[in-house]
Amino acid sequence: MLRVMRASIGTLAALKLKKVKVEALPTTAYFMLGEKCQHDCAFCSQARSSHATPELLSRVTWPQIEEEAVFKALGEEPSEIRRACFQVVRTKESFAEILEKAKKLKEKAAIPLCVSYNVRDAIEAQQIFAAGADHISLPLDGAVKRVYEKVKGKNYEKFYNKLLDLAEKFPGKIGTHLIAGLGETEEEMLKVMDDLLKHRITIALFAFTPIPGTRLEKENPPDIKSYRRIQAGFYLLKKNLKSISEFTFRNGRVVSFGLTREEILEIFQDGEAFRTSGCPDCNRPYYNERPGGVMYNYPRPLTPEERERCLEELLAELEV
Repeated sequence: MLRVMRASIGTLAALKLKKVKVEALPTTAYFMLGEKCQHDCAFCSQARSSHATPELLSRVTWPQIEEEAVFKALGEEPSEIRRACFQVVRTKESFAEILEKAKKLKEKAAIPLCVSYNVRDAIEAQQIFAAGADHISLPLDGAVKRVYEKVKGKNYEKFYNKLLDLAEKFPGKIGTHLIAGLGETEEEMLKVMDDLLKHRITIALFAFTPIPGTRLEKENPPDIKSYRRIQAGFYLLKKNLKSISEFTFRNGRVVSFGLTREEILEIFQDGEAFRTSGCPDCNRPYYNERPGGVMYNYPRPLTPEERERCLEELLAELEV
């Protein structure tokens, strides 16, 4: 009996397992383990109450593919793939499947592995690391208590404290996801980012994406100017170019980073701040975007025109 697993359509294109025209290939191979989650996050296509197709996670399609073919291609096919990532949908079988697939990947392909999974404790984390992962991301998603508990229905303090505890036990090996546009302010988002970075927690920033069939399907994605300010603040904090105390907020919105217009143009002119954030080599092409639509996270170096547009969006409402 052939065993199958789900891989993102871009991953299959990068591994030459499907002929698909894509504007940007992934540099990480993305796999989805499980479907129809036990949890009920309001934004997620895999949530318990979601009516979205099981092939979806965010905007990405995840076809089924023969497991052996995928691992063989990862080990043999020359490509731009430099990392693998398991996006885990929690089911009763999730943890055992992570260990099994991680060990098999390690046998077939010499690439690092990130597992996106809300581990129960440090014991589970240690087992996943022992199976071959080098990084575990626990998705916070909602930056602050009122947002987290509204969209995820879980206890914020319990999760946040577990995240910090794991970061202390496994320094530099723990990450999280944050979704902008769920109802938090820019000030709240950046202050949480600042705290996470101080604990050496890797942050993957996403833009909220309304998916048909989810409870938030009729909500709007974030304003691009607001998202650019969050990206810029995150970049300044991550690169230790500015401290949060140097930012000025008004009614929850960033109005100044403590930089002149000329300094902003110099720091952000290469466009790096506006690219996908997360684990090394993770570019998530069109996870939150439609080709030809608003680009929140660029999966590749920006063109001169794109850099100019991002700078205009960033500067639009700043006081410089």
